[in-house]
Amino acid sequence: MSIKLGIELELHQLSLLAPAGYFVGLHIRFTSPLMTFQTYDQGWADRYTEQGYAMRDPMIAWGFSTTGSVRWSAIPVPDTFGIMREAASYGMVYGVAIACGPLSSRTIAGTARSDREYTDQEIARIEALINRLHNATQPPESLTDAQVEALRLIAAGERHTGAAAKLGISESALKARLNSARMRLMARTTAEAIQRAKDYRLI
Repeated sequence: MSIKLGIELELHQLSLLAPAGYFVGLHIRFTSPLMTFQTYDQGWADRYTEQGYAMRDPMIAWGFSTTGSVRWSAIPVPDTFGIMREAASYGMVYGVAIACGPLSSRTIAGTARSDREYTDQEIARIEALINRLHNATQPPESLTDAQVEALRLIAAGERHTGAAAKLGISESALKARLNSARMRLMARTTAEAIQRAKDYRLI
């Protein structure tokens, strides 16, 4: 099974456990996640972004201070700005926060429902699911020399023809290197691969 299909299947299971939506930020490094997935109400997502709530969200603060799981109602971080109360007005009344991974590559997730608190069994299932997603999307520790050379030339503004000539390889060989780098970095485009490689200090 491909990594992409595996992720899609895990997210489908998560959606069944989060009738009022979910947010998953995978491998947060330098304040930016490797991947994000979210199905919260779009009105809430827009409001959250516009107000810069990520910097004040008690769920996020909790997620960076510890690992494990906690019901939103039991998060020990004060909700000074009333973010959780406002979220409830969008149908996100009850929820669970999950955090896993080292601080240098932390994954933080939240799931929500409108009708009742999550059971211990449901929380255990969600936590196991988020841990699987975290492990399946582990950023690479390194790239091959060929991948690094190809990404660096394209990042410097070279076109495929010019980059291939500089490396003394065919254009199709260059594209194969770029494709393998995209797959290794779980990026959809070469530009995204370059950005991730820079974020991970790989190029």
